Formats: sequence, C-alpha cells, structure tokens
Amino acid sequence: MFWAFFLYLLAAVAMQVPLREMSLIEFHKAITQIDSEFGNEYEVVHYLADYLSAQGLTVELQLVEEGRENVYAYLGDQRNSKVLLTSHIDTNPAGKIPYHLEGDEIHVRGACDAKGSVASQVFAFLELWDEKVIGEGDLALLFVVGEEYNGIGSLTAVNDLNASWSNAVIVGEPTDNKLSVGHKGNFRFDVNAVGVSCHSGYPEQGFSAVEYLLGRIEHLLQQEFPYSSLLGPTTVNIGTFHGGVAANLLAPSAKAEIYIRVAEDIQLVNRTVDRIFSTSHSNYTIVQMLEPQYLDYDVPGFELVACSYATDIPYFKGKTAKRYLYGPGSILVAHSAEEYILPGDLYEAVRGYKSIVKYNI
Repeated sequence: MFWAFFLYLLAAVAMQVPLREMSLIEFHKAITQIDSEFGNEYEVVHYLADYLSAQGLTVELQLVEEGRENVYAYLGDQRNSKVLLTSHIDTNPAGKIPYHLEGDEIHVRGACDAKGSVASQVFAFLELWDEKVIGEGDLALLFVVGEEYNGIGSLTAVNDLNASWSNAVIVGEPTDNKLSVGHKGNFRFDVNAVGVSCHSGYPEQGFSAVEYLLGRIEHLLQQEFPYSSLLGPTTVNIGTFHGGVAANLLAPSAKAEIYIRVAEDIQLVNRTVDRIFSTSHSNYTIVQMLEPQYLDYDVPGFELVACSYATDIPYFKGKTAKRYLYGPGSILVAHSAEEYILPGDLYEAVRGYKSIVKYNI
C-alpha cells in the first residue's frame, strides 16, 4: 500500500498538478461516516453536492422520491458529455460498522460498496481537470440513490435527467480494480401465501400458509437453471421469511423475499417463478428483473473478471456506445460485518478510472 501511494505522489509531482489526492482518504472517510442506508441518503447527497460545487463543478440535484435525490455534476454549462462516471451512494442494510482501522484496512459500512468508487471517481475527475485532459462536455459525474434495493436512482436518471453520454458510461462497484467482462442478471421478487387459521390440535380444520410456502420454496430450490460458461450458475437466495402468529395456530399468512442471480435465460426464470408461485394460495410481485450483462473491456492494462452480482449498468444499455464496470475493493466483503478497503486500492482506482476515461474521450 505504501509503495502504491508513494509512486502515485511521484507521478503527480512529475506532472506538476495540484496534489488534490492528498485528501482522498479524508474525503472517503467523510462520506463513509455519513449513514446512507437505502432510503436515508439525504445527508450524504447534500455533502457531495456541496463538496463538488466548492471544487467549481456545476451541480444539479435530481428528485427521485420525496427526500431522495441523485447528484449530477459537470463542467460549465454543458450537461451532455462524452463519458459518465457513476456509482451509488446508498449502502446495504447489513448493519452499521463504525469507522476504524485494522492495520492498513479501513473498516466501515460502504468502504467499498460503493463509496470507495464514489471517492475515487470524484478524484479521478478532479485530477483530469487539473491536468487539462478534460473540459466542458467531456466528463460528468452521477451519484445515485437506491441501487441496493430496486435501482430507482439510475432508472430515474436515465429516464428523466435529459442528459446524454455518447461514448461511455463507467459504473463503479467493487471489482478488485479489474475490468468486468459481465455480470449476472437478477430476478428479485416478493411472495405471499394465504392460509386458514385454526387450532393446531385440529390441523384438518385449517390450512397452514407457512407449510405451503415452504413447500413452494423447496420446489424452486430443486429447479435446474441454465449454466453460463462466462458467468457460472444461476443461484437462488431466500433473503427473508416471515409467517404465522403463534405455535399453537396454523399460520394464516406467510411471506418471503427471494433473489435469483440469473446467469442465463431470464425468461425461463420468470416462467418458472410464475408456475411455482402463481397459485390459488400464493401470489408474487416482481421487484426487479434485469438481464445478464455483457460489458466492454477493451482498455489495455487491466486484469479481467466476471461478476456474480448485479448493478445499475443494465439501465444504461442503448444509452451510450460502451459500458464499463470497475472499482476498488472486494465484493466478498461488501455485504459482510467486515467490510473494508485498502488506501492503496483507492489510489489505484483513481488511476484506473482516469485510464478508462482517457481511452474514451
């Protein structure tokens, strides 16, 4: 980590540019110490907006829902740009982690997912501007809410922001600073079952929604979905399950949240879910349905990786010439109680984002 940081400073001095990156770690600390779990992004949104405005960028706040806004920033008056750097500012609901250091590791919720990308993208933008690589109409920043649940921030930006990015959109997520060749799609749905409550000593008088829904879920888990040679297997996660009233009553209702990571053929997944859960005793609601994604990775000098998670990148399909997925940190710690990032990874990501931008402007 030290040598990565030292070499980074030498490069900056050699180019005779302002050492804005000296505050990269402080900036990362500032935004990660602001709680921004899904639905609670207001404070970090306005911190980012104020910071970017103070740096001289033109900043817009786009209303997504009441109390929730996206941050859009660019140079001068040109809202459209050749390239867009974007990531999300909401964090997952896996529990708070107070900011602390363990050796070189920075531990805090959002360290890598995805405020590491946010911080690195901001400083990549500022350095490119300092170096006079970019001017008006070359590069914009978009930081969105809601990625961790339903992608509402990116969807709102694509549909209603009235801005365009002709050459490339670069989405920031933890990829270990490798360029992603693609990632799995997702089929996320809520399912409800209805039973008839009665005394548990006389089960023939009722119908247990819990038992019924457990049986339907077991049927789903037994399905064989297509395998992708690039993205691997389709996987199913039963995220939450709730049901019943008491141990001595048959359950009158039950519900579950289910997330399928789709490697191939999302329409088959859709038909399978419909066949299993659209019955006289259960129904389901699709929360999010996004195809597997195959991305651009033509920038020289990067290792490549296929990702098993999903991102907001599907919303940008058809909205730009190329789509890239790249960012600091490991997805393997992103939703855990040990989420962390290394300072050297943040500095490396600044260099990586700059390389991808320069390749596409």
